[in-house]
Amino acid sequence: MTDGHRRLDLWLWYARVARQRTDCAALIRKGRLRINGQPTDKPHARVHREDVLTIPMPGGVTVRVLRVVALGERRGNATEASMLYEEIVE
Repeated sequence: MTDGHRRLDLWLWYARVARQRTDCAALIRKGRLRINGQPTDKPHARVHREDVLTIPMPGGVTVRVLRVVALGERRGNATEASMLYEEIVE
């Protein structure tokens, strides 16, 4: 991709954070997901390489923190999806 960004809902779907793209958009619309510490409720927000995403998981007990390593071109298998991010564990 030449423009250097991807829609947030699409990237989350490529990274297999949720089963369907509509589930990714619904997660974002709740307004608790953060890009580089800034909350967003817009599925069309732009994600760039090196961005850090803070993602509250369903149930509200766990939070995933992911650094974007690659933007991806398609939704692939789980191995391909794991190459799109680096999980940050505190």
